[in-house]
Amino acid sequence: MPLTLRPLHPLFVAEATGVDLRAPIAAETAAEIHRAMDRYAVLVFPGQAIDDDQQMAFGRALGTLEPTRAVVDAHRHRLKHQEMNDISNLDTDGKLLAADDRRRMFNLGNRLWHSDSSFKATPALYSMLHARVVPPEGGETEFADMRAAWDALPDRTKAKVKDLVCWHSLIYSRAQLGFDAYTEEEKKAFAPVPQRLVRRHPGSGRVSLYLSSHIGRVEGMPVPEGMCMIRDLVEHATQREFVYRHPWKQHDLVMWDNRCTLHRARPFEDNTYPRDLRRVTLQDAAPTLEQAAA
Repeated sequence: MPLTLRPLHPLFVAEATGVDLRAPIAAETAAEIHRAMDRYAVLVFPGQAIDDDQQMAFGRALGTLEPTRAVVDAHRHRLKHQEMNDISNLDTDGKLLAADDRRRMFNLGNRLWHSDSSFKATPALYSMLHARVVPPEGGETEFADMRAAWDALPDRTKAKVKDLVCWHSLIYSRAQLGFDAYTEEEKKAFAPVPQRLVRRHPGSGRVSLYLSSHIGRVEGMPVPEGMCMIRDLVEHATQREFVYRHPWKQHDLVMWDNRCTLHRARPFEDNTYPRDLRRVTLQDAAPTLEQAAA
């Protein structure tokens, strides 16, 4: 069956059917998916009852997997693939994380608007998040279209921000929640990296803001001034007309383009219900400063 797309939002996001992710993805299908991502930036593949190996294979069919995860207590990993991110509230024994568990405190940062791996020198391309277990209510994921947000900015603001560089780190985002419990090894791993604030999306040619809660300073600006500007841009970019909220169903796979979207998790009763989602992340082609400017 051909890939069939049904828009879920006026600006971006489409449901994608007609492909079975349990089977190897042909090169022609992969090319179709890339074109759909260039247009919609977020694709929802419902009813995909895949396992970890099949999810990893789908990622490899579309690009290069990120080789490392950026988490605290990285050695406490319950999944068999080191490259697969465990987006859950479960311990290595499958039980709910304790309310005061360091990993739970760190993971609360996922509720902030962010772009995956913007804190890495070479950031993320696509993220592919698959739902194995979902809570009875809450736990949705919201996405915001940074291309539409850029288009809606006043020309004066565009001129002010288009050449700016921001420094990103997990330490910056978690500091907003008061989390600072890092080992020395983690502090080195999470050292800040520079990224462009405005990017041109190579597949579509559209210009996009590149925002994230991981931003901690703007190069060439006093920190308070720069961060006030970033806060204003995030408030602008996450207005409701730019946002899609995804209510998870078991076996949904949602893929998004981190170069031109923001996302955040919404709360649920994580001390009561399990939520088991697993993410495969593709690496972008190069650091943003090495890519063509907008």
